[in-house]
Amino acid sequence: MKEIKSTSLDEFYQQAAGFTGKAISELLPPGIHKEIGHFNIFDIAATIEDVKRKNAMPYNRRAYYKISLIRGRNRAEYADKVMEIERNALLFATPKVPYHWIPMDPNQSGHFCVFTDEFLIKNKSGVVLDDLPIFQSGGYPVFEIGDEMADEIEHILLKMKKEIASDYAFKYDLLRNYVLELIHYGQKLQPATALSSTQNAAARVAALFAELLERQFPIESPHQQLQLRTAKDYADRLAIHVNYLNKVLKAQTGKTTTEIIAGRVVQEAKILLKQTDWNVSEIAYSLGFDEIAHFSNFFRKQTAFSPLAFRS
Repeated sequence: MKEIKSTSLDEFYQQAAGFTGKAISELLPPGIHKEIGHFNIFDIAATIEDVKRKNAMPYNRRAYYKISLIRGRNRAEYADKVMEIERNALLFATPKVPYHWIPMDPNQSGHFCVFTDEFLIKNKSGVVLDDLPIFQSGGYPVFEIGDEMADEIEHILLKMKKEIASDYAFKYDLLRNYVLELIHYGQKLQPATALSSTQNAAARVAALFAELLERQFPIESPHQQLQLRTAKDYADRLAIHVNYLNKVLKAQTGKTTTEIIAGRVVQEAKILLKQTDWNVSEIAYSLGFDEIAHFSNFFRKQTAFSPLAFRS
């Protein structure tokens, strides 16, 4: 794997078919079409066996938004924070921020809904999801809540579940309102969140950066190209500010983000020059250089040799 996995809606439904035992056609919501975006709701209890088999929900980003009510002990891991959930949690997931969800006991219940931004754009309120504080990077997207609030939220989710199965002509308009209601629950909670990191945030960022860097390699084809090349690319993928990433890595390793990336790229360049018959232009392209001259200058600066001199 060359980068943090991005789960599309098609992949989500393939996975959902596996954990529910139903055909994808049975899982798709009735009466919905591409012009109004996408929305659906699921029972968490139906997913838990699949998650336990894999030990955790993979650390990845999703190509859709997700709101979950989780009842049970869990851990949610983000790039710079880990949140322990003892009883009930309301979780908001955005396509911009990858996360990792780990059930801590087998007693899990609740529901989650998935939807695309197009689904809410159809709402006449003109809501833009990425403009909402709850879906912005660096916030607190998981909230531990009491039983009373969990019951209120579950009531909304159950209304969603009932409505999506109905033949009401305007049910998706009603479902948008339910989604907005859940979003407002989260936004009211956001300033008062009590969840805290259980691991050192800097150490986690450094570890996740290192993992993400290594996932770019090995380069196995001259047609393959590095997806992440700059410090900002990595910071964006981890949903943190590039200055914070630089500060963390400098403190943890004594090197800047750019120095670490350059060191790994030149290591791969040496392997490709010695162990493949690709020409220098192909190697330059695969390592993210648009011009062979830029690659040659980079390699010479790192090794004191030109690429051809090193190969020979």
